[in-house]
Parts: sequence; C-alpha cells; structure tokens
Amino acid sequence: MKAIWNGEVIAESNDTVVIEGNHYFPKNSIKSEFYQNSDHKTNCFWKGEASYYTLAVNGEKNVDAAWYYPTPKDAAEGIKDHVSFWKGVEITE
Repeated sequence: MKAIWNGEVIAESNDTVVIEGNHYFPKNSIKSEFYQNSDHKTNCFWKGEASYYTLAVNGEKNVDAAWYYPTPKDAAEGIKDHVSFWKGVEITE
C-alpha cells in the first residue's frame, strides 16, 4: 500500500493494519522528511488519544493530515507505532 499526497509517496508498506476503513502504516514505513509534529490531539473512546502530523510536501502543507496513537488503549494495541491519513491523502496499492 502507498500513501500519496501532492505528488509524493509519503508512506509505503506491505503490512498495513486496517481499522474502520483506514490503513495504518508502520511508523518505519513513513518518509519522515515530509512530516512535521503538530500540537493537535483528539480522543477516541476505544483507541485512546491521537496525535497528529502536518504534511509538508513540495512547498505545500496539509495540516494535521496524519494521525497516530502513541499509547493506544489495549483494544487498539495493534496500531501502536502506526500512522494513518485523511484530508486528501490517497491510499492505493
């Protein structure tokens, strides 16, 4: 699977985890040069607190377009150290 935004592959892996229709890519499969830390946080009742990254690709930013769970709840342990995407990021094989 590939995550693509603004003409660049920003993550690629044969080992994603799919939860609620979202592909979660192993953190070691993301191309870190495209990611900037964000202070944004959200909370999921069963997964826990999500942290976000802003994508910076080819001079454009996609604010809070990637999220991850640094310390997921037990029910979501399978997505620890994984990143997922939204806001126009294309997920393709």
